[in-house]
Formats: sequence, C-alpha cells, structure tokens
Amino acid sequence: MQADLVELLERHGLTPQGELRPLGGGDIAAVYRLTTAQGAVVIKHDAPARLAGEAEGLQALRAAGTRLVVPAVLAQGEGWLVMEALEAASRAAGDEARLGEGLRELHARTGTEHGWPRDNACGSTPQPNAPLADGRAFQRERRLLPLVEACRARGLLDGRLRSRLEAIAHGLEGWLPDAPASLVHGDLWSGNVLFTPQGPAIIDPAVYRHYPEVDLAMLTLFGSPGEAFFEAYWNGAAPADWPRREALFQLYPLLNHLLLFGGAYRSGVERTVARLEAA
Repeated sequence: MQADLVELLERHGLTPQGELRPLGGGDIAAVYRLTTAQGAVVIKHDAPARLAGEAEGLQALRAAGTRLVVPAVLAQGEGWLVMEALEAASRAAGDEARLGEGLRELHARTGTEHGWPRDNACGSTPQPNAPLADGRAFQRERRLLPLVEACRARGLLDGRLRSRLEAIAHGLEGWLPDAPASLVHGDLWSGNVLFTPQGPAIIDPAVYRHYPEVDLAMLTLFGSPGEAFFEAYWNGAAPADWPRREALFQLYPLLNHLLLFGGAYRSGVERTVARLEAA
C-alpha cells in the first residue's frame, strides 16, 4: 500500500488491516475495498480535481437530508478519496418507491441559479458549471454546445447532425419553461444506484443544480426503473411534456458517450434528435 495513502488514512483515524482489494466498475478511477479497524471503506485513486468534485458532490447529497443512502466521505487528498463502504442487498419490496420518493425529496432542494460553484466531471469529461440564472441558457451553453463542439473536433459529428443539434440548443426557449434549479445527482444511470439493507443508495455523483428531469432521463437511458418508482416520484400524473424533456436531457449523456467511447453512440444521438424534432 502506498505510503501517502497510509498516512492519509491514519491522519483521519483509520487503521488499515490487510491490503487493497480491487473492485470492478472503475472505468475512470481505480477503485478498491479495504478493511480497517474502524470498518470497511471504499477507496478511489484518480486525478485530485475529479476526486475533489466527487467528494463535494457526496457531501452535498448527504446534506440534502433525503431518505436516500449516500456514502460518507471519510478522507480525501493526495489523489485518494476514502468513503464509507455500502453493503449491497437484494432489492426489497418498496425499494423502487423509496428511490422515487428520495429523488423527489432531493429535487425539492432548489436554488436560484443553474450550475454549481465549481466545475466537476461526468466520467472523465470536464463538466463546466459556471452558474446561469436561466435553465435554458445553462443547458445550451454549459451542456449541449460544449459537447457538440468537442464531438465535432474529433470528427464524430458531420455538419448536418451538428446543425440539427445546434438548432435544438438554440430553440429551447420556444418550448421549455424556465424553472427553479433543483439539486441533481448529475450522472444517475442504473449503475450508480445501489440497494442496501438501509434502502436505496446513490453513488458517484456529478452534482449541480438544474432541471430535475436530468436525473430521470439518465435513469431511463439504459433501461428504466419500474412503475412504482414513477408513481412515487411524480406523486400524481407525469407532466404532459415528459417525453420531450426525457429526449432533451438524454442528449447530453449520449453526446458524452459518443465523445468517450466513439461512433457506436452516434445512432443514439440521431434517434434522440429525431424525437425532439418530431415533438
């Protein structure tokens, strides 16, 4: 075990017992589990700025005080992030409803500006968060257009698809009302939801404040939670324009996947653009 990690652990009152055990799923950071005298912990090793953003996001999610389980940050520094280890459990009756209720509670924590005090990252992609008062402008200037340009620069978008994406970005004021900025997880795909003996947990955030449908659209992008989740989240009927919002807020993660993983995701971008153009 590296000396700087041992020193960080001991400085925060954690006594290692045994060696680091690699965990799967660390596509961006190296992820390990470690037994300590104070209990099991999960440790990430990555660029300090990315880990600082994740630590801040976890702390913000815990401070929101929802029924969702969020791992505690135990230590952070020198390229390491040490967190409380969560124990996975089989999904229990009522867990999907609790996930929906907890996410609704999280999204009820609103602010006046869309964004976040600092930039962070979604995967390995830098995520600019400089606040803007109008959510449509934030989605256009901080999410869609930067990724459209990054994908174009790598030859992943042709001129026609780029123009269609830019038209969507510049047309948001024509149909999407501005709204208070909800606290969002920011990268809430199914792999970042865990079911634990204490209830549903969320991990690996890329937090900011924006439209709450950001998290819902990510959850439905690669699969979908069940009916109980949506009944609990909406606490009534879904908004009439939910399908259009779902398509809009799936564009950013799809463009990010196109940027990170290449042309296999281009067809998903094209289908989502077509859904928005047909709305």
